[in-house]
Amino acid sequence: MTQHLGAEHLGAGRQGSIGIDVGGTKIAVGVLIGDDLQAFRSRPTPETGWNGVLDAVAELVRPLLAAYPQIGTVGLGLPGPISSDRQRVIFAPNIFGFNDVPVVQGLRERLGLTVSMENDAKVAALAEATLGAARGGSSSVYITVSTGIGSGIVLGGRLWRGFHGIAGELGHVVSVPGGTVSGAGQAGTLEAVASGTAIARDASYALNREVSTAEAFALAQDGNRIAGRVVQGAMTRIGLAIADLQKMLDPEVFVVGGGVASVGAYFFDHVQAVAEEAAEGFARPEIRPALLGSQAGVIGAALSALNDQAG
Repeated sequence: MTQHLGAEHLGAGRQGSIGIDVGGTKIAVGVLIGDDLQAFRSRPTPETGWNGVLDAVAELVRPLLAAYPQIGTVGLGLPGPISSDRQRVIFAPNIFGFNDVPVVQGLRERLGLTVSMENDAKVAALAEATLGAARGGSSSVYITVSTGIGSGIVLGGRLWRGFHGIAGELGHVVSVPGGTVSGAGQAGTLEAVASGTAIARDASYALNREVSTAEAFALAQDGNRIAGRVVQGAMTRIGLAIADLQKMLDPEVFVVGGGVASVGAYFFDHVQAVAEEAAEGFARPEIRPALLGSQAGVIGAALSALNDQAG
């Protein structure tokens, strides 16, 4: 499969890269050459610990290396914070067995070439800034609202990683002090109270039956007041977080993606209204839907590896 992405951002003579996106439910890979994303494919993420996950990644990548022998580097996006030297995953709360894992070394041993690793939301932020909804801008913040909540900051076309490499961990910022404990062990974080997982959990409790995130939104849009309170509470917290970031960072644009954001206008209209009210007197947050969808992580991982290679 091929997706055309805009050659002016990736000079015609620039070497390609393989992008790898590892999530809690699936692993996706693809080859970015020039303006094309080629050979995009995915498989479920094994629940057998980190060695099993890296084995699965290598199995997906090896055929790509054989088909594209000019590739000399791969980029990898993973959820959760990574070490400041970008060699190890500190913990990935949504992937079984990922705590203090030497991912770069493990994948280099399996593939025999240079491996560049970054947080998955950060690489998606780079993809949307370079080739997606924030394309052409000078600064952007990407937020993904799905199983968890992640974010990435792009300034002047480069990822802002911060001194310790953890800049952009919006999902782990405390939103409700003393609230529900997150998968990272922190109480009341934005991820714990406003992610897709949190919405399904709270809607199930409030309605006294098992309710998915998609059903919670459908019920809310159909006028169910209980489901409405749950999803509106989550969207309000996301809007407030965006307003806070507008005041602190003043980016040109916010890009929001992920499964929850795919609800569409119902989600974006509420988040925009809350963010505008909370940022009144400062600057109006410009919020746009993400454009690259499920391929953002793969595209961004490949771009990150190319940027590392270029220095």
